[in-house]
Amino acid sequence: MLDLVFLSFIAFVLLLGLRRPFLWVLLYVYIDILAPQRIGYSLITSLPVSLIAFGAAFGGWLLLDRKEGARFSLRQFLLLIFMGWCWYTLQGSAFPEPAGTKWDWVWKALLFAIFLPLTITTRARIEALGLTVILSVATIVVSTGLKTVLGGGGYGSLKFFVNDNSGIYESSTLATIAIGLIPMIVWFMKHGTIFRPHWTVSVFGIALIFASLLIPIGTEARTGLLCIAALGVLLLRFTEKRLIFVAAAGAMVVIALPFLPQSYYDRMATIAEPGGDQSASTRVAVWEWTIDYANRNPLGGGFDSYRANSFTYVMPVKEETDNTVTIQYQEVTDEARAFHSSVFEVLGEQGYPGLIIWLSIHLLGVWQMEKIYRRWRGVTEETESWIAPMASALQMASLIYFVGALFQGIAYQPAFLMIVGLQIGLDTYVRRLDSAKAALDEEKRLYPSEKRRRERACAEAGEASGRGAVTA
Repeated sequence: MLDLVFLSFIAFVLLLGLRRPFLWVLLYVYIDILAPQRIGYSLITSLPVSLIAFGAAFGGWLLLDRKEGARFSLRQFLLLIFMGWCWYTLQGSAFPEPAGTKWDWVWKALLFAIFLPLTITTRARIEALGLTVILSVATIVVSTGLKTVLGGGGYGSLKFFVNDNSGIYESSTLATIAIGLIPMIVWFMKHGTIFRPHWTVSVFGIALIFASLLIPIGTEARTGLLCIAALGVLLLRFTEKRLIFVAAAGAMVVIALPFLPQSYYDRMATIAEPGGDQSASTRVAVWEWTIDYANRNPLGGGFDSYRANSFTYVMPVKEETDNTVTIQYQEVTDEARAFHSSVFEVLGEQGYPGLIIWLSIHLLGVWQMEKIYRRWRGVTEETESWIAPMASALQMASLIYFVGALFQGIAYQPAFLMIVGLQIGLDTYVRRLDSAKAALDEEKRLYPSEKRRRERACAEAGEASGRGAVTA
């Protein structure tokens, strides 16, 4: 039954896309984030629904969609270079089989991020893409938040739609995405036109924000707590009464503390004392190994190069006997441990050239969103007042992603690459607006009289009509 629901929805959107090809782009975003083919049980699991939507999105844009305003930007060029570099390092990978498996989805994510800005050339499309990303993630977040409230949380024990700890269904990744999208949820509550500001929209938005904040608690993901802290710091910029904001945030934390399980306290305590947790201890050892590996292989070792690591470290082990606690130090040998950081993931796999390109893509996005925010803040016209808040929301999403990415390997995460696509699309859109405004200002300068502008327009129309008659 569940398979039929998913397939019926996908087929319906494919049919609608015959008249509105952009819907096929949104369909691929939905499938790529939620992965219904992994949720279903029978028929849908054997159909290449992702490939079908991928082909429809590209084909629809090439053959059916209008391409007015589509431009190729610097960041798209950097994404293209990065994808080419990933392919180059793939050729010399020491682990070709797992590297090939990772390449199979990485190139699609990068290519789609390059393609996406070419399709979002209007405000309506920018909104539609952002809303699709939010609602696709919300499908997972709402379910997970409800399970957390009902007492189903716990590290490694909170069940999602799929029994697979990868992609967006990995606990730390989901926590980072959920927190990173909160500023965009607030934007839709205030500036959305698909669902205009209304008390029902506000209620849903607030509930979704609350569910998003529950994800780090339900999954006990330490990265999620850091992302919440980052969000709080970023919001201070847009808060006039900062002391009240800080006091209110502190009061909410104090109120929430009695309702948190002891396992959550124990898990979060390892942030301050990483040496007491094996997972946290291995991260430091892996990062040290990755720096040494990159110095020996400055051009990178290809995907999954972490499989070559092996190291020994000392870890304290507590033993409780009656009321006495003794600590003994023992050596732990580990190997083939994942990078646990996007920075070190890119450094180990793509080397220093790849890391420079990857950092440039994301830092340039933060800078571009800052420029847009400063340029358009204070604008009161309804058709333009949404631009600065959207830029700040996308900027905060990037910064929160970067905080989360410091402690998990999500350098090629498709959902965040879609945020990059949104940033590029918004930047291209406002550049066109600025160009149009500059052209209009120039025309007003050359033709200050409205009458003279009309006379010029009529004269140009008459000349065009005469040329048409001569041609005929």
